[in-house]
Amino acid sequence: MKRDYSNITVLVVDDEASVRHSLSAFLRNYGFETYDCDSTENARDLMRRHIFDVCIVDLRLPGLSGEDLILLASKHFPEQRYIIHTGNITYTLTEELKAVGMRPEHVFHKPVRVLPILVKTIKELVDQRDRQKALV
Repeated sequence: MKRDYSNITVLVVDDEASVRHSLSAFLRNYGFETYDCDSTENARDLMRRHIFDVCIVDLRLPGLSGEDLILLASKHFPEQRYIIHTGNITYTLTEELKAVGMRPEHVFHKPVRVLPILVKTIKELVDQRDRQKALV
């Protein structure tokens, strides 16, 4: 039975159109509400207009890096959660990203070979956030 993820909104930020569109389409097939854009500037504009549960962010983007986008956005939109989607196979999280709650399991290397694990990670991030909100 297919689960209903329509209450989870995901933003995909990647400057490679084929990657961005295929990842968004995959997530829509799972029922997620998805948005996508090609730069940190466009992502910041979208974040000002929409609330996202999870943002999937490439590291190498025009303008600010994906890492910088996550650090800035986490200050302004503390309820958003982030997943890094990178082609850099040696990438490890910086201390700054760890400080905003990111963990190694939130880093996916391109191409993601087992996409259902990405779905599971999105759901876990939203569930953890909701549990934290309920404690306050």
